[in-house]
Amino acid sequence: MSMALAMLAAVLMDAWLGEPRRAHPLVGFGRVASGIEQRVYADRRVAGVLAWSLAVLPAIALLWGIQRAMPVWASWCVGAAVLYLTLGWRSLGEHVRPVAAALAKGDLDAARAAVSRVVSRDTAALNDVQVSAAATESVLENGNDAVFGALFWFALLGAPGALLYRLANTLDATWGYRTARYERFGWAAARIDDVLNFLPARLTALTYALLGHFDTAWRCWRTQAPQWDSPNAGPVMAAGAGALRVRLGGPAPYHGRWEARPELGEGELPSAASISRALHLVSKGVLMWLICTWVLGFLLDGGVHA
Repeated sequence: MSMALAMLAAVLMDAWLGEPRRAHPLVGFGRVASGIEQRVYADRRVAGVLAWSLAVLPAIALLWGIQRAMPVWASWCVGAAVLYLTLGWRSLGEHVRPVAAALAKGDLDAARAAVSRVVSRDTAALNDVQVSAAATESVLENGNDAVFGALFWFALLGAPGALLYRLANTLDATWGYRTARYERFGWAAARIDDVLNFLPARLTALTYALLGHFDTAWRCWRTQAPQWDSPNAGPVMAAGAGALRVRLGGPAPYHGRWEARPELGEGELPSAASISRALHLVSKGVLMWLICTWVLGFLLDGGVHA
């Protein structure tokens, strides 16, 4: 039950406090990763493996050692605090609600400016439907990356697991691009993130399906996800779009040119309402995960005491 209680405490801290406004540890980690890249970069996969290991493994070992040396209650507090720092549930809403609000007011320029802070695609030429799609896709994908993935690895490996997941996810966002510089150097960061996200992504997709229109979500997951480039984003976004019965995916502009992307979901065109519905879907998922964790903890504790 201590694991379930720590998860609840971390979620409540995230809901109450949000991300730290000053000196977020991930900002400091980004600087460390940048320094490591400057020192060991080479256009080879082995250099990327070395850089990833230097950036992540010492932090995981240090956290593990600190918790091992602490009393149980102090280790529990550290675990809850680490999980809180790896979550981005409240931040997810803070970033996309301005998009929905601007669209609801008919202020497309403000909506484009707001969505440009959360997606990597070019936003200047997007219409209201495309802005809505971009924000809705961001909510669904980051529901896994910023919420459920961290909860999964915390439940499995405690605070070191949550930290491992968050640092790996951060390095994938930093080095995992298919560009000339990172094609080989970023290979390890991208593949490790894929491995760590394999189970969480499918549990997230299942969560969306169970809490939305299940039949549509399952059909979209089964038929559309294999067409998506990312093996983990595909199931999450296809199931999420199906659960909401909204049409996502399709062509999007990146670096000055439109790129073809498969269609996701089915039903109505995305709008400000679909952004809000996606946020609500993630929130319901968080509640479901907490309840499941408490039930599982109760059953395991009962089994041990029996």
